Amino acid sequence: MSEISRRQFVKTTVSATAAFSVPAIVTANKSGSRLWVGNDDHAFEIQHDWPQLPERFSWQTTHNVAVDREGCLYVIHEGRTNQPDHPSIFVFDPDGRYIRSFGSQFQGGGHGIEVRQEGEEQYLYVAAYQQHKTFAKMDLHGETVWQKYAPMESGVYAEGEDTDPKKIWGNDRFLPTNFAFLDDGGFLLADGYGSCFIHRYDKDAKWLSCFGGRGNGEGTFNTAHGIWIDRRSGKEPTIVVTDRAHNTLQIFDMDGKYLETLTGYGLPANMDTWKDLMVVPELKARVTLLDTKNQAVVRLGDDVERINADGKIRTDRNKWIDGKFVHPHDACFGADGSLFVAEWVGTGRVTKLKRM
Repeated sequence: MSEISRRQFVKTTVSATAAFSVPAIVTANKSGSRLWVGNDDHAFEIQHDWPQLPERFSWQTTHNVAVDREGCLYVIHEGRTNQPDHPSIFVFDPDGRYIRSFGSQFQGGGHGIEVRQEGEEQYLYVAAYQQHKTFAKMDLHGETVWQKYAPMESGVYAEGEDTDPKKIWGNDRFLPTNFAFLDDGGFLLADGYGSCFIHRYDKDAKWLSCFGGRGNGEGTFNTAHGIWIDRRSGKEPTIVVTDRAHNTLQIFDMDGKYLETLTGYGLPANMDTWKDLMVVPELKARVTLLDTKNQAVVRLGDDVERINADGKIRTDRNKWIDGKFVHPHDACFGADGSLFVAEWVGTGRVTKLKRM
């Protein structure tokens, strides 16, 4: 997050996150020694701080998560610039045990991460902001396939943004955040903190076009942070973008034409889908599950009122409550419908929500 978005975070009100309701907002419950959240249709055992790091590493601000075909979890940290040799990407096996780490080149700006299946192979797509201003395709062990910078051919960026990136923010700056993958092998890249354009690339990472840009909604954005292709059954595929500072999701057809806006979120940060569900992690202290009609079916770990009332909770673990979230920044589904949630907190936290 930037200083600008932190100020936006503080200014966002409770009313903005309560625009639509769920029949029941479920609090955490204990069954024996197990802590669970959800309802009869969507119940999860909640396991905070699920993956474990070796002592030689430290948890830093956790940003995004992704799961590969074998069920391994990839966690990207923003990372600290004063620890340039520390990895920003960590890999854990399906039991949460550390496997490997890499990505020190993204320290201080690590942000988005996705796993993509391409033929028989799997690859990581990584976005880095702050002073890095880059995005890359890597294999699952951290070897770079290609690395790109600002698409100057788009005509929206300041001179030198691709060749001499600096930690400068603005509408003509490139600060990429997240990816969505297209059926033709291409992909979409959200410039969430910079120009707020959504860039379209072909399968060879050649820039093709863009849509969006900074504005007041209905096709433009104020922090186009997360992006996803909604391919759930029963409807045409659409592009979903989190217009985070407006507390909305915007939906587009596959050509980038604006269709509609979904309201009632608290700084929505990204999306993922599994079967007929879409998960929306909200920085305002909850994780929402939507059905195919984009109606909320359950909100998990809701602690919105308390987080709104006390701006110091983020930095004080003593104030964190088991079964509650602080600032969910990303969430992804595992193959069995379990969820992994990364929170925007300086000490890092990744929670597993095991589907029950």
